[in-house]
Amino acid sequence: MASPLNGRTAALSLQLSQAHRELRRRLTDVRAALGRRTRADDTLLTHCLAFCTALMNHHQGEDDGLFAALVRQRPDLAPTVAKLVEDHGFIAHILARVRELAEQATATPGADLEAIGRELDGLAAIMESHFGYEERAIGAALDAGLRDRDGWSQPVLRFRAPQKPSP
Repeated sequence: MASPLNGRTAALSLQLSQAHRELRRRLTDVRAALGRRTRADDTLLTHCLAFCTALMNHHQGEDDGLFAALVRQRPDLAPTVAKLVEDHGFIAHILARVRELAEQATATPGADLEAIGRELDGLAAIMESHFGYEERAIGAALDAGLRDRDGWSQPVLRFRAPQKPSP
């Protein structure tokens, strides 16, 4: 019978996969909404910003919670975690570009939405590769269970409250 800790870490693996599925779905929705528009509007900007915030919060929760606790338990995973954190930085750069393009498009009548679409296409490819690698490497470690409770008594998939935009 699995220990409660192993059950919890296996549940985290499942939660990680579910979060990735939801983020994929949200990106698909943003891309579909973009494809139906001939010009940018506030709705498009809101959808882009909501997606960007969700993905950034997910990665921040992993970096500050899950990954930190995992490396304490499994120092052998430090290189894997370092690669994933590096990916998070790269993805953050793309998300900043998407935000910038969405804001510009909303402010400029007749703006070209194809640039946003290209960035989102690239982001989708990178996300798919990143999520797959993360689910294989981190999911396998979580599914195998951990030997010690230290670091796992607190929530390890922490999320910050979304930042409210300045007026």
